[in-house]
Amino acid sequence: MNTHTDRSRLAADTRDERLRMLRSRHFDVLVIGGGVTGAGVALDAASRGLSVALIEAKDLAGGTSSRSGKVFHGGLRYLEQLNFGLVREALLERDLMVGRLCPHLVSVEPFLFPFTKRWERAYVGAGVALYDLLRLTGPRTVPRHRHLTRAGVLREMPGLNPTEVTGGVQYYDVRVDDARHTMTVARTAAGLGATVVTRLKATDLLVDAGRVIGVRVSDLEDGGTEFDVSAQVVVNAAGVWADRVQRMAGAHSIAVTPAKGVHLVVPGDRIASRTGLIARAGDSVFIMRRWFGNWLLGTTDTRWEFDREHPTASRPDVEYLLGQANRWLAKPIGDDDLLGVYAGLRPLVGKTPEARSTAELHRDHLVVEDPVGLVTVVGGKYTTYRVMARDAVDLAARRLRRSVPPSATDQLPLHGAVRFEEYAEGKHGLAAASGLSPAWVDHLLGRYGTLTSELLDLIVDRPELGRPLAGAPGYLAAEVVYAATAEGALHLEDVLDRRTHIAIETPDRGLSAAPEVAALLAGPLGWSDRTREEEVEAYRCRVEADRAAEAAPTDSAALAARRKLLPGATG
Repeated sequence: MNTHTDRSRLAADTRDERLRMLRSRHFDVLVIGGGVTGAGVALDAASRGLSVALIEAKDLAGGTSSRSGKVFHGGLRYLEQLNFGLVREALLERDLMVGRLCPHLVSVEPFLFPFTKRWERAYVGAGVALYDLLRLTGPRTVPRHRHLTRAGVLREMPGLNPTEVTGGVQYYDVRVDDARHTMTVARTAAGLGATVVTRLKATDLLVDAGRVIGVRVSDLEDGGTEFDVSAQVVVNAAGVWADRVQRMAGAHSIAVTPAKGVHLVVPGDRIASRTGLIARAGDSVFIMRRWFGNWLLGTTDTRWEFDREHPTASRPDVEYLLGQANRWLAKPIGDDDLLGVYAGLRPLVGKTPEARSTAELHRDHLVVEDPVGLVTVVGGKYTTYRVMARDAVDLAARRLRRSVPPSATDQLPLHGAVRFEEYAEGKHGLAAASGLSPAWVDHLLGRYGTLTSELLDLIVDRPELGRPLAGAPGYLAAEVVYAATAEGALHLEDVLDRRTHIAIETPDRGLSAAPEVAALLAGPLGWSDRTREEEVEAYRCRVEADRAAEAAPTDSAALAARRKLLPGATG
């Protein structure tokens, strides 16, 4: 195992060493926030040779970055806002992910826009053509759109209600495993020397003569021990909390409008289609997309006026999405078909009084230094995280007293991506050597890329780790152990929610898998029997709280229902 790989391993037993580094070093750049933007900032800065630390109050991708629409896309609907710059920028980034940066974590997927009126072919067709034309430079990694007759639409999507469909257009975007992608960006940064520590909450900014010089943090893993971390520049990449972090230093130059987006997950056999679907839905759009063997339905786009720590789906959210799906499906789906429900908050920048809803707020990002020494990056889209990170580091570099090279992350494959296609061609040999089937090796390749070798080494050393989990047969026991020994997982929900997606892919939301997963984590995380039981019970309570919230008639009632079952939750 090479040095680069060793440094990138975010193992639980090295957390104390990383904490010592935070206490003892003076960093060029200290990043607050372990979502995709913060991880991207850490990677960009580390790749330019800067000393970097990243702190996150929860888990990597613990907020919005694990609750996105799970697609790298250009934002077809933003064309109607005439935001051509954002669309072009996002399309360039989308193609970079497929062609160079993380081919192991993405999949090109077709999407169908069905027509119900004859005039839509010209109007929508022109928009989709422009969507393709805005991607003019570089290698084309995503196919061009095509027009379909009514019969062609129904061949692609036999489960579509044919009553009003007159035809359609099919185009392509890119599915991404958002939580694993964010974690992989952070690991890539760590491999380049960044010090990455989770469960560290920023409680205050350190200010000297009007300049931010560091952060006071609280270690949530040991009861809240506080200490200071110093840096030349602090980058605030806290997402929906970015304005609150800025206020710690007495600045008020940004305002974040949280917008709630809810998604549903249903089994793959409930919708007869080999294509995703996108359709108008009021002032937004409704999208069905493949999520590995399941379907992902979303999204809502509503203002969230409550606690940002706990965005919660309510009954109207679920009914709205089921209703949107059933507008198009010949065979309706209902509550009994749901595997998972999740809610996330988009950090939209500013407030526009004339906007009727958050769907009308633009998705451009903002980078600002206020006060001196604090660079805040907020807004944007998951797809453009790399550009946001580049812009933030460009601004931060002005505060450093030396020359800093330009960003080169557009040329830097993420961990597991280097020579991935060549490695994947040997999957049958990998299967034979490990005793796994080629299908299981395919599964691992799509989650770990060339790091699959590390999983296979685990299985060769401990053959029992090559078995599927009893309560979640889509995952291997080795993946749980690897999550704790290499991917920074510290708690049961880190694995069930983000390192895997058991929480949204099993009918009981991972409850039957939880005891076995906790038992596998106990060794590498040093858990006692009591701690293991507490982790399982805490997860069970969270699932019950989420289900109670999803039955509530309003957002406020959903939060009240959640608080009743999780007394420690605020809001």
